[in-house]
Amino acid sequence: MASFINKLMRKLLNVNNVTFREPAFRMDRKGQWHLTVQAMLGRRISSICPKCGRKCPGYDSRNGVRRWRGLDLGGIIVEIECSSVRIECPEHGVVSASVPWAYDGSSFTKDFDRTVAWLATAISKSAVCEFMRIDWKTVGRCVSRALHDIEPDFSARLDGLVNIGIDETSYRKGHKYITIIVNHDTNTVVWIHDGHGKSVLEMFYRGLTEEQKSSIRVVTGDGARWITECVNEYTPDCVRCMDSFHVVEWAMAALDSVRIDEWNAARKELSELRKSIEPKRGRPRSDDETSAIIKEARDRAESIKKSSFAVGKAPENLTESQRIRLEKIRHDNKRYYRAYDMKEKLRMILKSHDAHEARILLDKWRWRASHSRIEAFKVLSRKIKRNQEFILNTIRFGLSNARIEATNNKIKLIIRKAYGFRNIDSMMDMIYLVCSNIKIQLPNRPIPLRIVA
Repeated sequence: MASFINKLMRKLLNVNNVTFREPAFRMDRKGQWHLTVQAMLGRRISSICPKCGRKCPGYDSRNGVRRWRGLDLGGIIVEIECSSVRIECPEHGVVSASVPWAYDGSSFTKDFDRTVAWLATAISKSAVCEFMRIDWKTVGRCVSRALHDIEPDFSARLDGLVNIGIDETSYRKGHKYITIIVNHDTNTVVWIHDGHGKSVLEMFYRGLTEEQKSSIRVVTGDGARWITECVNEYTPDCVRCMDSFHVVEWAMAALDSVRIDEWNAARKELSELRKSIEPKRGRPRSDDETSAIIKEARDRAESIKKSSFAVGKAPENLTESQRIRLEKIRHDNKRYYRAYDMKEKLRMILKSHDAHEARILLDKWRWRASHSRIEAFKVLSRKIKRNQEFILNTIRFGLSNARIEATNNKIKLIIRKAYGFRNIDSMMDMIYLVCSNIKIQLPNRPIPLRIVA
């Protein structure tokens, strides 16, 4: 019977070379049943340093009893109790001896930590807490331990980088940002750090070896000057690409400023028209001609105000009502429609696959924008002139920041599922785990053929 219980507990707890005594049941104050088993380590796996795996001499003879929680068994909380000794490692000093079923410093088994990490990638953090009967901070620690066990050396992600994307994204209100580096070839996050700007990006480049720097060929990003400065300083031989999405975003911002100016002008015109037509005292005139003039001016102002969706969408995606609104703008407001037309022309140029043709069209577009008598598009023309080579490189190499923008959306979802992170390290570990090719091996499952890309 004792041998059967020993074999059963080894299979349930996924450990070998350990002798288990007869388990005991107890009930805690909350009315929850606990199954506690006593474990005894064999000579070969006792007195092992948890950091280097070296067998070390004991430090003191005073033994304590530690308890580790394992995965539940049919809703019953399973715990392992074992004598814990301190050893003296010549490299790491005095530490508690490791046990084969748990990570260093953990009060849970390895299967427990990995299961929590897997659940955290699939469901919300609060659901993980309730299902596993742990708190929020413990979830973060379990994820970190599982990640660092699967991938102990993050610097390996920086080997063989060829095409990378750089961007920053907010993770909390109050201008809290993180900088993200994505490998375009594997669509994985290879580097994260708190903050943004040149000083943060320099930390990434300074952490690279000369061989890793020399392998980088293309860097994509937005129009931030600090990205360009770092690329020119640390990897001057690589190609700097500017994402077309951000160029269109600039054009949309310029178009929106024109829309606001035209709306304010239309409102002012409507106000002055009412003052000139309607009397200062008494009831306003109700003749049809006056009402029609005011109604026409009001409709013109409203059509400009509510046109942001119509002018922002591609023509092929417009609804019937948006097409009517756009046609009204073309008829009533030539300046606003001219700005919309320049935005669309720029968008079509950026879809080109021929860099030489795109250069010719972009030069013509810049001349038209600089002579458009629209200040917002004059500023945009100068900005595009400064970044024209980077824009053409994007067309030439066919790379964009679409992957990194998708990664940013995935990060937003990670933060949303966790209802925010108080610990930035836990958040970054979660991003490393989710935004990569890491596969978590769950208990009693086939071993994945490829753990880390």
